[in-house]
Amino acid sequence: MTELNETELAFQQLSLRQLGWNNFFQQQIAIDDDSIPARVIRQDLGRYHLMSEQGPMVGILQGKARLESSKADLPTVGDWVLVQAQEHGDEYIIQSMLDRATKFSRKQAGEKFYEQVVAANIDTVFIVTGLDDNFNVQRIERYLFLCNTSGALPVIVLNKADVCEDQSPFLDQVREVAAGTPVHVISALSEDGIQSLKSYISEGTTIAVLGSSGVGKSTLINSLLGYEHFKTGAVRDTDSKGRHTTTHRELCPIPGGGLIIDTPGMRELQIWSEEQYLATTFEDVEELAAHCKFTDCKHQSEPGCAIQSGIKKGTLSEERWDSYGKYLKELAFLAEQQSINAKLQKKASNKKFSRMIRNRPDKRDD
Repeated sequence: MTELNETELAFQQLSLRQLGWNNFFQQQIAIDDDSIPARVIRQDLGRYHLMSEQGPMVGILQGKARLESSKADLPTVGDWVLVQAQEHGDEYIIQSMLDRATKFSRKQAGEKFYEQVVAANIDTVFIVTGLDDNFNVQRIERYLFLCNTSGALPVIVLNKADVCEDQSPFLDQVREVAAGTPVHVISALSEDGIQSLKSYISEGTTIAVLGSSGVGKSTLINSLLGYEHFKTGAVRDTDSKGRHTTTHRELCPIPGGGLIIDTPGMRELQIWSEEQYLATTFEDVEELAAHCKFTDCKHQSEPGCAIQSGIKKGTLSEERWDSYGKYLKELAFLAEQQSINAKLQKKASNKKFSRMIRNRPDKRDD
């Protein structure tokens, strides 16, 4: 057996409920199923580090499951899987993955249009940004949109209050895009404001911490854990950007209840969503558009356009309206690429089936 790390040792005494198990997952299991429910806490090189009521275990996927599943359908940190012990060896076979209650997804980095699931079965997402030169309200808006798509509760965390004398300009920008999302100002380094975040943490709940490198995610998590589990790194004075001190995703238990996932900083944050989710992130824009005189208003020079009227009056900024338009174009392009991918996959599947039929041995009697 491999030596347990500190996270696995902390998990050993937790029940399924404390690990995040609830009726949503219980209802997916047949009464006579003798498989063991386990949660993915870390993944490396095809091996899944799991935790169950029986303690830590290592799970592996059979070759067929790996080959026939898309990356988005493979287990990731936060997922629940059902496993069976092998006759020989210490590793467990992952039989199936349970449906996800929530998931935070983005388009995978690069030119290909495929979904990457960053974390699964999360209840709350802390969107962390620094009150320094790393501050970027468009990035917060983008994280917020993806969080609203995920099904999890978004919470905006403005970190590094200790290096920001005047927070008002930052708060004004954030509140314009927040659309009612809770906003907390903290200093993870001095632990000021940390207590306000603990109200989102309770037994069985899972928190994911997202943000770019250098915003203080690892420092925040270490503060919530009460010990230094994740390495922290300094940021450059020139642009307040930091190194990727977190290199993998990992689920950790919080003393007193709850679980938390640290994630590496994301250089690319391309959306993976549908147009219907714009209504939540851009509630202010869509509510204003509903008051246009004409239902087919293009929001340009039409009489009675509430959008243009709002821009003139200053109740809607041009930046906010431009951002909304960019998301509409990006979502339309994404939908087009997804449709092309679906057609290509169907074509490949049909070719594979035809090849199987052609190569099937003729079983007819001579």
